[in-house]
Amino acid sequence: MADLLTLDGVSKSFGGLKVIQDFSLSVAPGSRIGLIGPNGAGKTTVFNLITGVYPVTAGRILMGGEDITRLPDWRRARHGMARSFQNIRLMPHLSAVENIMLGQHLRARRWWDQMAPLGLMPRNRWKRDAVAALEAAGLARYADALVYNLPYGVQKRLELVRAAVAGARLLMLDEPAAGLNPTEREELLAHIEGLTSGGTALLVVEHEMGFVRRLCERVVVLNFGQKIAEGRPEEVQRDPQVLEAYLGTGAATGAAADAA
Repeated sequence: MADLLTLDGVSKSFGGLKVIQDFSLSVAPGSRIGLIGPNGAGKTTVFNLITGVYPVTAGRILMGGEDITRLPDWRRARHGMARSFQNIRLMPHLSAVENIMLGQHLRARRWWDQMAPLGLMPRNRWKRDAVAALEAAGLARYADALVYNLPYGVQKRLELVRAAVAGARLLMLDEPAAGLNPTEREELLAHIEGLTSGGTALLVVEHEMGFVRRLCERVVVLNFGQKIAEGRPEEVQRDPQVLEAYLGTGAATGAAADAA
C-alpha cells in the first residue's frame, strides 16, 4: 500500500541556523507514529513544515503520492490533514458545537454550504453532524456550553473532534496529553483510539512516553533536528543514542547497562 505521507530529505534553516536536517519519514494509511525528542529537537517544526506554516529549505513533502511541498496551508488541509497545537486554539466565546461546525469548513465546497457551518442556518445537516460527533466522543452534554467555561481536558478533546470532522486522513497531534491529569489522559487516549479506529493515520508529538507506548506502533526520535532512531517504542527506549539525548552520556551508559 502506498504511503499516505512522505517526507523526503526535508531540511529547514532560519538564516544560518539549521533546525531540521535531511529528515525523512513515511506514514502509511492507518498507522500510528510518535515523534519524540528533547525540548528544542525540532518536533513542532516538522509539523509546521508538513502543514505549510513554514516553507522547506530543501527536500520534498508528498501526500498520497502528490507533491505538496509548495502548496499553501489551506490546500494541504484539503488533501486530508488536520492538526492540533500545543496551545488550544478553540474559539472561547463560541459554544462547543459551534467550534465543531467551524471545523467542517473544509468539507463545504459550495458557497451556501460555506454559510451553514457558521450557524447562520439553524437547522442543517452540518449541525446535526457536529452534534453526532460530540455524542460519539461522549461530549454531547457540553454541546451548548461556551468553551471558555469548560475544563481544560474537555477543551483538549473538543479540539480533536474539530480536527476529525474536517474529514482528515492524517491527524497530527502536538502534545495532546500536556497538562492533563491521569483521568483526563485516559479519556483522551480512548478518544484518540476511537478517532483513528476507522483507518485515520496518526502522527503525534508527545513527551509522556507511557502515553506514546500505549498509542503508537512506531516511534521516530529527533535530536538537534536530525533523526537518531526509529522503531517500536520498546526498541527505541533502549537505543544508546536516545538514552544519551534524553539522559546525558554518563546516565545513558548506566541505563543501557541496566537494560542489557
